[in-house]
Amino acid sequence: MSAPETQTTLAEPETKVAPSRWQVTLQAIVTGNGIISLLAVLIAVVVGSIMIAATDEDVQAAASYFFAQPMDTFAAIWQSISGAYAALFRGAIYNYNADTFAQGIKPLTETLKFATPLIAAGLGVGLAFRAGLFNIGGQGQMLMAAAAAGYVATTMDLPIVLHLIVAVVAGMAAAAVWGGIAGYLKARTGAHEVITTIMLNHIAFYLLAWMLATQGLLQAPGSSNPKTAPMPETAQLPLILGPSYKLHAGFLLALLAVAFTWWLLERSALGFRFRAVGENPAAARVAGIDVGRMYFVVMLIAGALVGIAGVSQVLGTEVNGFGGGIDAGIGFDAITVALLGRSSPLGILGAGLLFGAFKTGGFAMQSSQGIPVEIILVVQSLIVLFIAAPPLVRAMFGLPEPGRPPRRRKRAAAKKEVSA
Repeated sequence: MSAPETQTTLAEPETKVAPSRWQVTLQAIVTGNGIISLLAVLIAVVVGSIMIAATDEDVQAAASYFFAQPMDTFAAIWQSISGAYAALFRGAIYNYNADTFAQGIKPLTETLKFATPLIAAGLGVGLAFRAGLFNIGGQGQMLMAAAAAGYVATTMDLPIVLHLIVAVVAGMAAAAVWGGIAGYLKARTGAHEVITTIMLNHIAFYLLAWMLATQGLLQAPGSSNPKTAPMPETAQLPLILGPSYKLHAGFLLALLAVAFTWWLLERSALGFRFRAVGENPAAARVAGIDVGRMYFVVMLIAGALVGIAGVSQVLGTEVNGFGGGIDAGIGFDAITVALLGRSSPLGILGAGLLFGAFKTGGFAMQSSQGIPVEIILVVQSLIVLFIAAPPLVRAMFGLPEPGRPPRRRKRAAAKKEVSA
């Protein structure tokens, strides 16, 4: 028997040890999309902290004599950063300096109010993402929803419950039609949805401006200002916690939209078709799915979801009348929310709450600490930047790529192969 044959005969059989349940769970966490979103937020907050410290006057003064008394600089940095995020917490979650619990919880209700349209519009953008479409038309869909809901609210005289229902349905239907136009053009002509939705944004903006400047449409009777009349009480979304808070039932509509979108994507046959088209349109077409029809239907539903954002703005937040800026940039912020939430309904819910907290707490940071509110915008932009570059985040934290075993397991397997 030759030496190679002897080595082959005496070599121990390779035993593969199955990874434990906790190893599998940890591997799924570090290679999943959720950890990338969390780390993107963490990096953005760290960069924002550096900017807060760098722009603080006390930090700049202490840094001028850093080598003489370095602890003064570190103390000033800690004071500026901790004071900023304490103000963010007081302005967005709970004001622990308030006299009563009812007053202290008011910032949380403001956060939920600001988050309401972000969640609804984010769902519309995220749903289109799951079907492989880029719905950049959130602004136009919101404006059309606001126009339809405002028209029904100010020109129709209906009973209290019916009036609100008709206004909400009209707003969602108008937004669905506006989104469906882009879906129809995509299905019939192959026109790219990014171009068509951006153009529809401009059309909606100027169409609303014309309606606000025309008597008998949206302009308040007897007024020359481009603004509607106040919304009648019969068409207003009711306040959830009473007149002391501004949180309205639009937040409940957003939660229902989250539940509906989750069911649609995860439990319905239509949602399966959406996801199949988003993964591979050619394979979906071979499997018998009408891809063009899916594009049209998904944009209809996405537009209706964005319409909830417009309806909540008109009938809940701006009940004293609205002008051409009713969208308040929410249509484009929804893209960020959808990206941060990874187009998952529950992820979009969390991302909308986070951005609502940023928006509410940013005002508190500016008023109490003198920190420019633009820093919050920088943090949001950095979140988008890092989410758009998952390999960069994985490289910064040494995370393995999806579907690739960690380095330690690779090295162990290589050593076993060499020894064998």
